[in-house]
Amino acid sequence: MNIIEKILAKASGKDYVSPGEIVEANVDVAMAHDLTGPLTVESFRKIGAEKVWDNQRIVIVFDHLVPASSERSAELHSIMRKFVNEQKIENFYDVGRGGICHEVMPEKGHVRPGELIVGADSHTCTYGAFGAFATGIGATDMAAVFATGSLWLKVPSVIKVNVNGQFQKFVTSKDLILNIIGQIKAEGAIYKGIEFTGSTIRNLSVDGRMTISNMVVEMSAKAGIIEPDEITLNYVKARTNKPFKIFKSDSDATYEKVLDIDVTDMEPQVSCPHSVDNVKPISELGDVNIDQAFLGSCTNGRLEDLRSATEFLKGKKIRNGVRMIVIPASQEVYLQALQEGLLETFVKAGAIVGDPTCGPCLGGHLGLLASGEVCVSSSNRNFIGRMGSPKAQVYLASPATVAASAITGKITDPRTLEA
Repeated sequence: MNIIEKILAKASGKDYVSPGEIVEANVDVAMAHDLTGPLTVESFRKIGAEKVWDNQRIVIVFDHLVPASSERSAELHSIMRKFVNEQKIENFYDVGRGGICHEVMPEKGHVRPGELIVGADSHTCTYGAFGAFATGIGATDMAAVFATGSLWLKVPSVIKVNVNGQFQKFVTSKDLILNIIGQIKAEGAIYKGIEFTGSTIRNLSVDGRMTISNMVVEMSAKAGIIEPDEITLNYVKARTNKPFKIFKSDSDATYEKVLDIDVTDMEPQVSCPHSVDNVKPISELGDVNIDQAFLGSCTNGRLEDLRSATEFLKGKKIRNGVRMIVIPASQEVYLQALQEGLLETFVKAGAIVGDPTCGPCLGGHLGLLASGEVCVSSSNRNFIGRMGSPKAQVYLASPATVAASAITGKITDPRTLEA
């Protein structure tokens, strides 16, 4: 079996599972946030449930509309605070206590290799970076998980993506995953698992691996996973002392197909409006003037991303007519960036630094675009209306490309700027 099959076999109490099989799986951790949580609670009530299956295995994070941006969002927060108190849920990250859920979950030790983790958010697949089977589910499914601790899953067939070679300077994991999405396409991996292997993957930091796993849902994949290694274990063991079991794919494991990629000659990649799989090498983009540059989100709001951007912004100014929004992914990242002087660099360059929240990526309450405006963003989606006006345009790129573009006023190959 491959690693995904092994984890689902363990979760369902079986010795062996195969693609297409339906299993009843026991969940290790379940997460909801301030937008999906109230819907989950409503469904939880409707099915007549009174008590959650395990108040220590549920994590609630406020991140989408933080701080509350309207009376309606304040009411949603209130619903979840009452539920947390009623059910005595121990792992609750209120405003100012955590940050974006997909950064908070691993930071606070809620993600461990070999586990089955579900979240009422599509980018829950991020935790596959730690060798867990992690997937997003709907609020009604999450209500059933809250009540029973289990759910049915179809064992996915798996695509193996084998990546080798060494990145050029300023070409990153974000460029790699955009390239892969461009090859597989938005509907090319419906309900499939993606297993990332190869020397390039093994050399990635935890931050880089999270970026890779985060965006597999943009290919419609069920999960994206990287086998745990020493880098994984050092991170996880520093954050939790709970036991876990490591799984790795057998040498004779079967895959639906194998995609081989060499990153040696890869250039920065840009996802063009209005589909994530509309990916072009930056050299083919032409001149694209921008109004806004956004650095943040559960894809690229981590410390490594902020450091990458400040390489370009030190001693420089963001171009007149361009506004740059920087949002650290969590309180922990924010504090570390503050201590390292990264936030000072952003502010001196003319950027605005926000509190840890999903921010413009959600298109909910800040950093929205007007009709005809263009944003280059380190986030994960560029659908019509995703970041404000349906007549705006969003281009997805790496933190390095976002920072370089903020300086020049147009989408710019970071390799052409002297950092």
